Amino acid sequence: MGEADAGPWLVVGLGNPGPEYAGNRHNIGFMVVDLLAERIGGTFKSHKSRSQVLEGRLTGQRVVLAKPMSFMNTSGGPVTALRDFYKVPADRLVVVHDELDIPYATLRLKRGGGDNGHNGLKSVTKSLGPEYYRVRCGVGRPPGRMEVAAYVLRDFSSAERKELDWFVDRAADSVEALLSEGLERAQSTYNS
Repeated sequence: MGEADAGPWLVVGLGNPGPEYAGNRHNIGFMVVDLLAERIGGTFKSHKSRSQVLEGRLTGQRVVLAKPMSFMNTSGGPVTALRDFYKVPADRLVVVHDELDIPYATLRLKRGGGDNGHNGLKSVTKSLGPEYYRVRCGVGRPPGRMEVAAYVLRDFSSAERKELDWFVDRAADSVEALLSEGLERAQSTYNS
């Protein structure tokens, strides 16, 4: 089966819908796919999968960008519906999400693995199995005794916001590299 008929990539940003969550650490997945949508030059439309969807091309590849409109912990339902609708195999699914276990503004690309307590990944993995690509966007650990849930549902701090545009831009670049160059080359460039 040649590259031409391999079908589209599905790039899913994880987040929570609604303006009150828009600037949260948990929503960096949405921020990254929003930037990719800007690069495509399109706007998201509602899709029956309970997602916002944009179809287009990135780095010459057909791509479907998606933001599930369920809440984070039930992301698996919309992602499964998208996979079925667009007939996307696991090796063409990329999930962009926040990651506590790596420092702020660092990236790790990988395929497969656990969910590390991330409710969005837990839901996707439960529905689809673990063998999809992940673009893990580091948000660091909560300070002191702050609860993880409170931390990820807070907006980025003013210090973090100084680097946020650069970080989101770099994460979007890493998605494009993954699609065009494959995992190993993208990892060697972006896994800082």
